Amino acid sequence: MHKISKRSVSSILRNGAVRCRTPAAPLSALNLSNLSAGEVDSKPRWFSALPAGTSSGSVSSKLLKTRTEFSLGRRFESSAAASESSDPPSEKYEYQAEVSRLMDLIVNSLYSNKEVFLRELISNASDALDKLRFLSVTNSELIKDEVDLDIRIQSDKDNGIITITDSGIGMTREELVDCLGTIAQSGTAKFLTALKESKDAGADSNLIGQFGVGFYSAFLVSDKVVVSTKSPKSDKQYVWEGEANSSSFTIREETDPGKIIPRGTRLTLYLKRDEKAFAHPERIQKLVKNYSQFVSFPIYTWQEKGYTKEVEVDDEPADVKKDEQQDVNSEEKKKKTKTVVEKYWEWELTNDTQPIWLRNSKEVTTEEYNEFYKNTFNQYLEPLASSHFTTEGEVEFKSILYVPSMAPFDKDDIHNPKTKNIRLYVKRVFISDDFDGELFPRYLSFVKGVVDSNDLPLNVSREILQESRIVRIMKKRLVRKTFEMIRRLSDSEKREDYEKFWDNFGKHLKLGCIEDRENHKYLGPLLRFFSSQSDEEMISLDEYIQNMKPEQKDIYYIAAESVSSAKNTPFLERLLEKDLEVLFLVDPIDEVAVTNLKSYNDKNFVDISKEDLDLGELKDEVEEKKIKAEFGQTCDWIKKRLGDKVSKVQISNRLSTSPCVLVSAKFGWSANMERLMKAQAVGNSSSMDFMRGRRVFEINPEHPIIRTLDNAYKNSPDDEEALRAIDLLYDTALVSSGFTPESPAQLGSKIYEMMGMALSSKFGTSNISGFQQDVTAADTTNLGTVEAEVIEPAEAEVIEPAAAEIIQPAEAGSQK
Repeated sequence: MHKISKRSVSSILRNGAVRCRTPAAPLSALNLSNLSAGEVDSKPRWFSALPAGTSSGSVSSKLLKTRTEFSLGRRFESSAAASESSDPPSEKYEYQAEVSRLMDLIVNSLYSNKEVFLRELISNASDALDKLRFLSVTNSELIKDEVDLDIRIQSDKDNGIITITDSGIGMTREELVDCLGTIAQSGTAKFLTALKESKDAGADSNLIGQFGVGFYSAFLVSDKVVVSTKSPKSDKQYVWEGEANSSSFTIREETDPGKIIPRGTRLTLYLKRDEKAFAHPERIQKLVKNYSQFVSFPIYTWQEKGYTKEVEVDDEPADVKKDEQQDVNSEEKKKKTKTVVEKYWEWELTNDTQPIWLRNSKEVTTEEYNEFYKNTFNQYLEPLASSHFTTEGEVEFKSILYVPSMAPFDKDDIHNPKTKNIRLYVKRVFISDDFDGELFPRYLSFVKGVVDSNDLPLNVSREILQESRIVRIMKKRLVRKTFEMIRRLSDSEKREDYEKFWDNFGKHLKLGCIEDRENHKYLGPLLRFFSSQSDEEMISLDEYIQNMKPEQKDIYYIAAESVSSAKNTPFLERLLEKDLEVLFLVDPIDEVAVTNLKSYNDKNFVDISKEDLDLGELKDEVEEKKIKAEFGQTCDWIKKRLGDKVSKVQISNRLSTSPCVLVSAKFGWSANMERLMKAQAVGNSSSMDFMRGRRVFEINPEHPIIRTLDNAYKNSPDDEEALRAIDLLYDTALVSSGFTPESPAQLGSKIYEMMGMALSSKFGTSNISGFQQDVTAADTTNLGTVEAEVIEPAEAEVIEPAAAEIIQPAEAGSQK
């Protein structure tokens, strides 16, 4: 701060200049860059005096100009060049912050969750104990009173008072003013800076508080906070007192002998009316276990206990008189007793679980890992697998990951991007378990574990994990370690363990194939599917490749609703003859996952229900040309009849027993995918028509039906029965190939018609004539009803020939 010279003052007063304002004490170490423009006092403070002889008008105009330039964000600094030039010297200002407004920001805007106040205050107490333990190494006089290093929390739920006492280093009067009187002044940060500058820079000191605002989180729930502290460096105990709505505080010396503490700090929080629920002992204990379970110092909470005991009960006068009459000469009666619960209060150790991730993994037994898992995540079943590791180098952290033995009952984790399975700690203090993909991707949300790091980039409130390169590296390593853990589980001798894992979390890994392309090489070996050669036990892709034929180049698969449906599909016929294994994708997500996976170990995934299927067999070009020449015109005839229903008709290389099959376009949806997309509640019909693509109708030239149609084309291509047979053949192929017919009623009528023709040709003489006799004897109304039931589903152009064909054999029989 510049001092104003006497000459300048006299010159200003002589010329009627603006009065000089005394600057307020600055808030040291306060980072004002995070405050908005409306939160900073825009009135500048004047430090340098104007040169003598300046008129009041020039002073006012220059001051106005300077203030205007300051409000626009321009910065002026005096320099030697400026002093030598004719321009007037620049003036330097400092920002001002309104203390009450800044306190309001800390209380109402910095923290999003009020319950973290206890975490912050316990962290400060832990820092005070850490400082004392560190300093006592070189100065044993600091702990000469031999008070235990611990933290004790007592609450009064009736009056809404919480008291937090630690036996740490305490504070002197000067330290109270410096640390609690200046917002965002961190005593921990100063202590760490002093350590780095001293010879003991390499010492291990796990101090938590860094930002200097943790103490003010007490005002999230309190109207008034009283801090009573005693430092071993001072003979006096001092009391700091502040209120939430005040911009000032008081410091006094403690004179009450009943409130004197040997060493350390006692915080007394007077809770707001709406926040008195925090004073319940059970609530305090729950918050301590959640946030500060692994603080290195013991934390005791004041808890109500009870025990049962037997007490004597006096008999009622009427009962006594009755007993005396019944047994006058009996011995002295036994006195009646009842069981009562005697209440008492005592200190209970709350953070009794030890952070086993800080220990060497070789020293921790499987039982300890399982017990830690059950206590930390409230589980009753042991995990299927665990992984304990330490990562060093650019990013350092310790972690324990677990694979649960069963999925949640609601199974919402796969849909919810925010999970609470990974608990993040910074220096053993719980930060958060509410992440949106920062530490773990969504498809691995079933993994539970703890992650502890000393240098994670957190915001001031320590509730939000900031995006940075360190976080991305940490996420990558956590994912890799998870894959290693699951891979060990899949390679273990207990095959049933991985089967249990796959039943519970297989869908998560398939989702990973869709969302995480970078880790396909880690996801592929973990996948399991049924196949044409293993329809009761799932196999891995590695096992499939081991069973591949020498000439086989691709991994074949078929998507269907079930294993039974996949086994009976006509697409399998030729592959089964050649003993080629086909994967059965029966889960709705399977086809999408495999499509995104594309290949595995340089083997491409091929859908056998799509066109251009290559089975890796040598083609006889002469025979192929001969077949095409023989059935080429028949294919064109069938295509002309089907019209736009199919893109083309061709000879099939995948059929052996079926007459025909309907395959999907190479880049269109398969029958299974089309069925799934139709079931979507928000499906778009126009996009479905586009993605469905044009289907290809493949025929088997060796089948009798196809040969009969070939003869029909050569002899009578316009025969109505042959054309209707093509329509029925297409509809039947539609169903057998997994597609849904557009008009099931029409398909049913065609099948009934064919059944009638077949039955009438074999049993028409006896059955139909009998049917006619029954109809003759029946009522004409019933006759009309019967005729309507037979012919109503068919179209008009189909009904007339069908009816004629059914009646003609009967008439012939009657003539005979």
